[in-house]
Amino acid sequence: MGSAYFDAHSLWQRMDKPLFTSLTEDLTTEVCVVGAGISGLSTAYYLLKAGVTVTVLERERLGLGETGLTSAHLSNALDEGYVSLRRQHGDEGARLAAESHTYAINEIERIQRVELIDCDFQRVKGYLFLKPDGKVTDLIHELEAVHATGLSQVRLLPEAPVRLFKTGPCLEYPRQAQFHPLKYLDGLADAVVKLGGRIFTHTEVTEVIGGNAAEVRTKQGAKVSCQSIVVATDSPFINKVAVHTKNPAYRSYVIGVPVEPEQVDQALLWDTCAPYHYLRFVKEPGTGKDLLLIGGEDHRTGQGKDPESHFANLEKWAREHLDIAARPLTRWSGQILEPLDGLAYIGRNPGEHDNVYIATGDSGHGLTHGTIAGIIIRDMILDRPNEWQSLYDPSRLHFSSLATYVKETVQSTAPYGDWLSVGDVDDVSEIPNGEGAVISDGLKKIAAYKDDNGRVHACSAVCPHLGGIVRWNGAEKTWDCPCHGSRFDRFGEVLNGPANQELAPTSIGPGADEVVEPLLPSI
Repeated sequence: MGSAYFDAHSLWQRMDKPLFTSLTEDLTTEVCVVGAGISGLSTAYYLLKAGVTVTVLERERLGLGETGLTSAHLSNALDEGYVSLRRQHGDEGARLAAESHTYAINEIERIQRVELIDCDFQRVKGYLFLKPDGKVTDLIHELEAVHATGLSQVRLLPEAPVRLFKTGPCLEYPRQAQFHPLKYLDGLADAVVKLGGRIFTHTEVTEVIGGNAAEVRTKQGAKVSCQSIVVATDSPFINKVAVHTKNPAYRSYVIGVPVEPEQVDQALLWDTCAPYHYLRFVKEPGTGKDLLLIGGEDHRTGQGKDPESHFANLEKWAREHLDIAARPLTRWSGQILEPLDGLAYIGRNPGEHDNVYIATGDSGHGLTHGTIAGIIIRDMILDRPNEWQSLYDPSRLHFSSLATYVKETVQSTAPYGDWLSVGDVDDVSEIPNGEGAVISDGLKKIAAYKDDNGRVHACSAVCPHLGGIVRWNGAEKTWDCPCHGSRFDRFGEVLNGPANQELAPTSIGPGADEVVEPLLPSI
């Protein structure tokens, strides 16, 4: 099974889109954007509209990043909840959060209309309903906090007006939206090119140098000289600790279950479970079948005991709560970066020169956060005032989130104990075909994957970011770092940062290549 959004390769082929090429020569531009997801392309779009020259560099093909793995809820009903946002950011901060996400939804609607992007954009209502043992007073308190931000049209209902199931008491959020994220990305890329922007794919950035002689260097040997640099790579690879200790990575799972047309009411739904469940309806590409997307089961990346079980748990939840017994037609998972206070980090990279910017910490709202990032970073580069800037400042402190910080830090550092483990198996012969395992070989930790033909592919199991030991994810055939969320394919190539180097190739047994293991970081 695949994802309705994951198969970006075939989507771009169906659209007969000309392939972008890799950067093979040096060039000069005013702004270099690293990463071509919604944050990167939105930033490029806004800058180009302001008359700035922009070059975008993407490590893969467009659409293969996290933007294509979202469940595509466009919402100002933020996951953190406005009771919590008011406590952590004050009344004005919570108001600006609501304002910025509302504005971002309106901007996506405007851009898809002005740029003639056919992305299935649709306005819908959203409903926040209680977990089985939830209390109505929780919704009442949230409603009070929501109204204090200026979202006065949100209301408490005894039941959501959907046919699929009885939600019980809920909050109704008007003017939410949904769309197809890859179709939007496709149209946004077209708009960037029409405005004179340059996009290069299969171009891996290895070094970012800020300051007066700013430049971006690539693995292929080319470099881009520029005045400003924007790193919009979901998880920024240009710092080791400053952001990653307060921006933990989580996996979130989605299944697409077929439903009958008479069950479909276009709406977004979320519950108050922790982790929470989220639902919406889509048409399956190609067949036109009605699918209910059900998401949830979030856990720290690399720390799920059995990744396959999370898909099964979503199926179980659908059977128990929605009386849906059909098997999923599609499924996938995506990476979510959870800032400790619920809002993204957008602005100057901490500890860097003033002309290096980052956009990270989607907090389950990457599509609106990515649009907000484009607006804030445009204004910062052009030295325009923006009242959202301080709210999303990556250098902000987390005194109100100290307990969360301590908890997440413990979860990030505890996996370093894997250095003392004996490995998943004693010998490579114990690894089934198509699976992987960590093996201890003397002082080395080896990530061994055995392909379907029984051939073993061995890499160092040490994450090049901060020395965590990766773990095998059998559901997605990846190596996941449980410390800060870096992910690698079964052969050791980088899928997600903050790592920006592959797992070092090695061999197993007598005469194996020496692998120099990095020292454990003190964080």
